[in-house]
Amino acid sequence: MTCLPRGGRPAEALEAVEASIEDYWRLLLVEYGVAAGTKEENDLAGMVVADTSAFEWRVVDAALGRLSCTECGGELGAGPTSCESCAQADGFRFAARETDKPATPPGTEHGLRVATAVARARHRYGVRARCGFELGLPGLLEGELPSTPRAQACRAAIDKLTEEECERVTSFEEVARLSSRRVR
Repeated sequence: MTCLPRGGRPAEALEAVEASIEDYWRLLLVEYGVAAGTKEENDLAGMVVADTSAFEWRVVDAALGRLSCTECGGELGAGPTSCESCAQADGFRFAARETDKPATPPGTEHGLRVATAVARARHRYGVRARCGFELGLPGLLEGELPSTPRAQACRAAIDKLTEEECERVTSFEEVARLSSRRVR
C-alpha cells in the first residue's frame, strides 16, 4: 500500500482507492478461480497487463502492482522515469476501462484514475502535478469533478507555492491561503 507523505484527506482517499483496487482484484481471482499468492495469480496478472483494454482500471492497477519489471526490477509501470518498460506499462494502464459511477459527472472516474496513478508513483511526476492530483483525490473519490475554470484556478494557486509547500499542504483551502499572499 502506498503511503503519501502528505496526510489528511488525500492520504485517507488514497487508502480508500487502494482498498477498492484490492477488492476488484479479489473479485477477479474468484471469477477466474485463482488463489492469491500462487503462480496462477502471477499468470493472471500477466494476462491482464497483456490486454489492459479488456479490464477495469482498478484490475489493471492491481495486476501491475503484482508484476516486476524485467528491465528495472521495480513494480511494473512504477519504476524510474528512465525505465522504458515501466513507461510503456504505465501508458498501457490508461487503455483500461473507466466506468463512471451513477450520478457523477462524465470523466470523474478518469480523473480518479489519473490522480491515483500519480499518487501511487509520485517519483514519476513533478512536485506541482503531485500536489494538484493528490489534493484532488478526496473530491474525485466522492464523485466530484472540478470544472475547467476551478481546476485552472487551483493550478494557478499551486504554481505560487514553493516546492516544499507543495509537498506539505493537505487541502486546496490551504493552497488558497498560502498562495493569496504571493504574486507570480
